[in-house]
Amino acid sequence: MRKQSFKKLLPLMAGCMLFAGCTSENMAYQPSVEVDLRAPAYPLITIDPYTSGWSFTDNLYDAPIHHWTGQNQQMIGVIRVDGENYRFMGEEQVPMQMIVPTYEKENWNARYTTQKPDVDWTAENYDASSWLEGKGSFGSEGRLKAITSWTTPDIWVRREVNIDADVLNRDLFIEYSHDDGVEIYINGYQIINTGNSARADVMQRIPDEAKKHIRPGKNIIAAHCNDGGGESYLDFGIWMRKDNEQKFTQTARQTNVNVLPTRTFYTFEAGGVQLDVIFTAPLLMDNLDLMTRPVNYITYQVKATDGKTHDVAVYIEGSPQWAQDVIHQPIQSEMVADNNLHLLKSGTKTQQILGKSGDNTRIDWGYVYFAAPKQSNITSAIGIASDVQNQFLQNGSLGNTYSPSAKGDLTENLEALSIAHNLGKVGADYSTGYVMLAYDDIYSIQYFGDNLRPYWNRNGNQTITSQITAAVNEYGAIMKKCADFDAELMKEALAAGGKEYAELCALAYRQAISAHKLVQAPNGDLLWLSKENFSNGSIGTVDVTYPSAPLFLYYNTELAKGLLNHIFYYSESGKWNKPFPAHDVGTYPLANGQTYGGDMPVEEGGNMLALTAAIAAMEGNADYAAKHWDVLTIWTDYLVEKGLDPENQLCTDDFAGHFAHNINLSVKAIMGIASYGYLADMLGKKDVAEKYTNKAKEMAQEWMKMANDGDHYRLTFDKPGTWSQKYNLIWNKLLKYNVFPESVAQKEIAYYLTKQNQYGLPLDSRRNYTKSDWIIWTATLVDDDATFKKFITPIYNFYNETTDRVPMSDWYNTDNKTHVGFQARSVVGGYYIKMLEKKLGK
Repeated sequence: MRKQSFKKLLPLMAGCMLFAGCTSENMAYQPSVEVDLRAPAYPLITIDPYTSGWSFTDNLYDAPIHHWTGQNQQMIGVIRVDGENYRFMGEEQVPMQMIVPTYEKENWNARYTTQKPDVDWTAENYDASSWLEGKGSFGSEGRLKAITSWTTPDIWVRREVNIDADVLNRDLFIEYSHDDGVEIYINGYQIINTGNSARADVMQRIPDEAKKHIRPGKNIIAAHCNDGGGESYLDFGIWMRKDNEQKFTQTARQTNVNVLPTRTFYTFEAGGVQLDVIFTAPLLMDNLDLMTRPVNYITYQVKATDGKTHDVAVYIEGSPQWAQDVIHQPIQSEMVADNNLHLLKSGTKTQQILGKSGDNTRIDWGYVYFAAPKQSNITSAIGIASDVQNQFLQNGSLGNTYSPSAKGDLTENLEALSIAHNLGKVGADYSTGYVMLAYDDIYSIQYFGDNLRPYWNRNGNQTITSQITAAVNEYGAIMKKCADFDAELMKEALAAGGKEYAELCALAYRQAISAHKLVQAPNGDLLWLSKENFSNGSIGTVDVTYPSAPLFLYYNTELAKGLLNHIFYYSESGKWNKPFPAHDVGTYPLANGQTYGGDMPVEEGGNMLALTAAIAAMEGNADYAAKHWDVLTIWTDYLVEKGLDPENQLCTDDFAGHFAHNINLSVKAIMGIASYGYLADMLGKKDVAEKYTNKAKEMAQEWMKMANDGDHYRLTFDKPGTWSQKYNLIWNKLLKYNVFPESVAQKEIAYYLTKQNQYGLPLDSRRNYTKSDWIIWTATLVDDDATFKKFITPIYNFYNETTDRVPMSDWYNTDNKTHVGFQARSVVGGYYIKMLEKKLGK
């Protein structure tokens, strides 16, 4: 694919197709920076943890658009050039019929065992009469969608199904959800082997070779699922494609894709024209009203490349899926009357606001809107997808018609919410336009019993229509702000850590921000609440906040405080009365109190103290700490008592197993105590500062003796011959505590360089997997650019080469191209620790 030059390009004047008159708002923009990274998944729509759209393929048209969880979020794009139609985005869905139900349609019967069976357990004639009987689906206790409890490392399931003869000549698809890796067989023939991964609602065509093993009548589907830790889940079923044929089989040719912090650029060729498509999420943290406005843009700009003029129209088709948790939920759609806007609205009929919580869930309350400015050459329609598509096929426009289908699920006619823009004659100058995807969630978070509106409507005096109208009125200015911001961020990241580091920061930016929701607490505090995406669904988790924080410390300390405010409130209100911080305040989006099964006393205490000190360092004062001094003191005293040699307890790396005498956790405790001394000094509490700083130094000296293992320091105090990343030392360097001598970090760095694998430095000596955020924290301990890049290049290569096409996973294998778990998490905000170092050093 062609790449843009590594410089900021001037905006190009577009044709006067969308706006009345050629003004600065008609400018077309090109990428400001060449980005060579092949993203594992490309961010398209990034509003919050619920409203999310990604491309999991190299070409935008190779597969459907996906929610970060993996579920389809139907949206297609077509460009019509001189009567020929070329699909450039997404993949058409045709109506499907479920012939072997998943749990959502039926609690299906199966035999299962958690003891490893004989080698021929997948065979049709295998005797499973001694196995247990149960209802699908299977999963962790308390998991929302699990019918039968499964809490062991492995489960083997055999399910007898009947398949009619007349479906065997149709395309068949297996739908499956798994946590973690799964193998699925039909009559002994393997059709799925995911490796160690977790995904939901995957729809995969059953190959023709596999269909040869399916016969009319009785068939056996056998599955083995392994749980590598955390939650477990298994469900599967089979769909049949109905006879409806796809309308837009011909695709444009994608020639380029670039991911910048707030925008993703695609370039295509089709019928003698160049089409640029730009997905923009104006997540600009210096303007919280704009950052939280729930509107993203899809801009298209077209010009002829063959010296001719062409008749051009663009078609964008959305779906009610954006407002459904599962495809079977009944929906209702409408065309909202507005003099200035096309407003196509859809949502579920039930509208149970804040009615569910969980990890692998999507929003099913509120309404999605597909919108565009209203003018004579822009038309819209809602109706059965094939009917709406036929309208566009006739003449490149729609009839402004409203004819919704009854249900909008895969067992009925699919529903489309579509907008068409007839650009007319297009020559060498750009002709441009855009559509918007917006979401009104009505209420976003339940906070200790109070339902809170989204920040953009915190006072209850805004409407989604006013937000979309503002998005139209400010379109040109917002595009320029995003272009300028992207260019400046890439310049700063390049200066801080080099080109590969800058490209990782660009890919991380929207993922980190959109894994949060901003609301205002009843007491006026900002609450910047994360969702633990694909790690357990917790809300406001402190040890997710900790690695995420550098991005927000760098750009807006009010958001950094918003990461902590709910935890301070939880303790100060008396709702949490332990002498250390809570792990979380609930399961997203219900923030009514900790739901995680275990505490992390030293982990969360050190995290809260270190981040409070980092906020003070960025602001040049400790006023925020002064507001919370009493509880900070309680937490610090706990660390003094318990932190040097931690008891057997959970920490942020609990997925690797927890243990006593954790050396890196001890570093965190010492950094927490040093942070308290640092804050006391800023507040003029000199005696307190001296006491706790000296205590931290005393503990550090003891730590060095206890942890020493010759040329490095151990994983645990009691296990020689082990090692681990000591990323928590970063605050000793960034905040200039001088509690540990610099030689400690340099000794570790020299040792780490001997332990790197192809795709990076393992987390510790136990396994080959790693955490990418921690590697970058570790790398920031070094003092020279060349050594820093030695740690960055393997991370870059992993994301560039991984075969797991999902939003960035921070937990992956360093010896192969696969991730272990986690995806789309906010912790990639931790990549900005290197940039934060530069800012703190100024």
